[in-house]
Amino acid sequence: METATLLILCLLVAALFLFKHNASSPLWNIQGPKSSSFILGHLRELLQRPAGLAEFEWQHTYGDVVRIRTSFGSEQLVVSDPKALQHILCSGYKWRRSPVRREMGRLTSGKGLGWADGETHMRHRKLMTPGFRATETQKFLPIFIACAEAMSSEWKKIISKSGDQSCVFDLTDHLSHATLDAIGLAAFDYDFGSISNHENELAKAYEGLTAKAFRAPSNMGLIMLDLFRLIPSAVMEFMNDHNPRLETLHHVAHVGKGVAKQLIAQKVDEIEQGTPNTDIYTSLVQSNLSESFKSRLSDEELVAQMSCRTLLFGGHETTTNSICWAAYELARNTELQDQLRTEIKSTERKIADRGEFEFTLNDYEEMPLLNAICKETLRFHPIALHLFRTANEDDVIPLSKPIVGKTGQLITEIPVSKGTRIVGSCSAYNRNLAIFGEDAHEFNPNRWLEGRVKTEDNLGFPYANLATFAAGVRSCIGWRFAVAELQTFIVVLLRNFAIRDTPKLTRIRRESALTMVPAIEGELDKGTQLPIRVYLGDS
Repeated sequence: METATLLILCLLVAALFLFKHNASSPLWNIQGPKSSSFILGHLRELLQRPAGLAEFEWQHTYGDVVRIRTSFGSEQLVVSDPKALQHILCSGYKWRRSPVRREMGRLTSGKGLGWADGETHMRHRKLMTPGFRATETQKFLPIFIACAEAMSSEWKKIISKSGDQSCVFDLTDHLSHATLDAIGLAAFDYDFGSISNHENELAKAYEGLTAKAFRAPSNMGLIMLDLFRLIPSAVMEFMNDHNPRLETLHHVAHVGKGVAKQLIAQKVDEIEQGTPNTDIYTSLVQSNLSESFKSRLSDEELVAQMSCRTLLFGGHETTTNSICWAAYELARNTELQDQLRTEIKSTERKIADRGEFEFTLNDYEEMPLLNAICKETLRFHPIALHLFRTANEDDVIPLSKPIVGKTGQLITEIPVSKGTRIVGSCSAYNRNLAIFGEDAHEFNPNRWLEGRVKTEDNLGFPYANLATFAAGVRSCIGWRFAVAELQTFIVVLLRNFAIRDTPKLTRIRRESALTMVPAIEGELDKGTQLPIRVYLGDS
């Protein structure tokens, strides 16, 4: 009873504070939807509905900058305007990652790149960048191919025992194991053996992590998530570290920390003996040893990088889901699938003619349909849904297209005060009609083949003018890695199999779970699912 009373008292104090704080908002003239709840604002629409739906509706009705309410009358801007996003994301650290999202980064990755901010983030990123250059990505391509082929071999064994030479696989499960093996070998020279052995402790810990830990929160969870920004970071960390509901994340951190410490000792020993490997983690340890003592990452920071979003978390869960969404679209469009298979076979003949056996990054670049499908998958199904930022100083946000204010006047720029919160909507930006065409709400790879995507404005996004990998100092450091792995798994999948939809695919829901994951309507309690029928050959 005392705990409940204290919680209610805290919420009332927070409500009073926020109400007074927002009574004379400088954003009063920005239009947005009316909220049906003073306590929850629009949090349910943003975070409990299928991913992106609310933003699409708001964008259509109010434009590319929308004012919404969060808990107890607080306000936030939902931004999908290209010029506004460029300004916010590419202004160094003038706009910081929100405290709550930094805490999520700490929970998933420790105090690594996903958590760091300001000068600390700059130091982390500088040391990690060498491992993600284009030349490094080419080195890892044979690993991606080998892991995709190993998964294919397991499938062939299972299918060969079936009567009609086909089988339904849950791709979220099988691809999760394959991509985990790929990131383990490429990033750490660590063999999870997850494809053939599902009992590896670290592999089991990372299975469906985001869906388990971050699927649509309850109403109370939404309130607490929003109010965490008012709590000192040390208090927030203590509360989360002792929250039994986050046991999944605590277990991952414990197991990952043990493996990471072993790997650091191994990498340092190899470097000292003059026999370093070529994996990303070795590159990081080498870079760190070459820095001045003041600039080096601490042991805790080095350990954190192992489970950082750019390595295990970023290179595993996000890539798995991107491949799943590509397979989802191809299974529903057999004509497109056949066209891509023809392109794959044509490229294989070119590879054979030059006396080689396997694809290179240059081969992928010369496959227009493959690239169009990858770009369209990352556009239409962006894994990173939201980019939460907070103004670190007063600022003026420019707009590429004026919006109409409540008074009817045209607004061409938005003055904001320090502490203003925005949500950069990757989903809504990636459906921007002015950039991606009038059919932006349809999955259509032909837009890339026909040159219908507006690319003349350099908005700072690293890949195909998409917001999927963010931009600026916090852009995804491993985007080349992710694209190459996506290309590889699509190629290997279609040169070995034909994939077809199943009845359950009509009930696929784009679920928000920190990232966007496939789930089945009516079976959300089962977590991520993508059941697809797989046939041997191209039948």
